[in-house]
Amino acid sequence: MSHDANPDTHEEFGAHGTVRGYLTGFVLSVILTAIPFWLVVSRATGPLATAVLILAMALIQIGVHMIYFLHLNTRSEGGWNILAAIFTVVLVVIAISGSIWVMYNLDINMMPMSGNQIGAGQ
Repeated sequence: MSHDANPDTHEEFGAHGTVRGYLTGFVLSVILTAIPFWLVVSRATGPLATAVLILAMALIQIGVHMIYFLHLNTRSEGGWNILAAIFTVVLVVIAISGSIWVMYNLDINMMPMSGNQIGAGQ
């Protein structure tokens, strides 16, 4: 089998990363990991603010990974990759919110137990 030397005849199989793109993604990932670590270690904010900031950094880091490492954008594969990613996010949100809803309702509807019944195995 012979391969053509002409790059115009080859089909594009997806976006290819560059060293600069990978380094940018790596540096952003390190920064987005170091900030929550510093927040927890230094106790610079209260527990609720720390949790919200950690969640925000995690969501931003997911975006960084999707763009710089998974190369998901609106141009690759005619936009189907980003559509699949959006569908996945919707399913994950439904699964997580449904789980939280079920656990909340279970907690609310549990029968209260007195202290001596907890260890008695009744």
